[in-house]
Amino acid sequence: MNVAARPLTPGKTRTCPHCKATILESLSICPGCQHHLRFDNEAVRRQVAATSALRVEGLIRHPPVGEPLEYFVVVSIRNDRGEEVTRQVVSVGALQNSEKRTFTLSVEMLPPDTGGSGPSKGYSGSGTGGPKAAP
Repeated sequence: MNVAARPLTPGKTRTCPHCKATILESLSICPGCQHHLRFDNEAVRRQVAATSALRVEGLIRHPPVGEPLEYFVVVSIRNDRGEEVTRQVVSVGALQNSEKRTFTLSVEMLPPDTGGSGPSKGYSGSGTGGPKAAP
């Protein structure tokens, strides 16, 4: 059955059927679990054309002696007026003696959708899988 693609609204979201993350409706690969959501060459080309607008990486290290240290990762997004749009705790954990963790924050920007890459076009609920995000 051939279903015509419907135009997408920029910023419209949906839930990844694999990891349940909220993602952009226009994506063909989930940025969280990296499963394929549909097989649409134009959407894949658009997603591959994404540019990294921001990438920050940092390392925290527990001193060689001392009690375990707990950590939590919070991501906050503000609009141009300085108002907080969203705030989420992304992860929590603990570091034992001499352990370290590397944290990376990245923001990707996508070119405009030219239509034809909507979720109704070639959607496949079963992903082939890809590399999983590290815990």
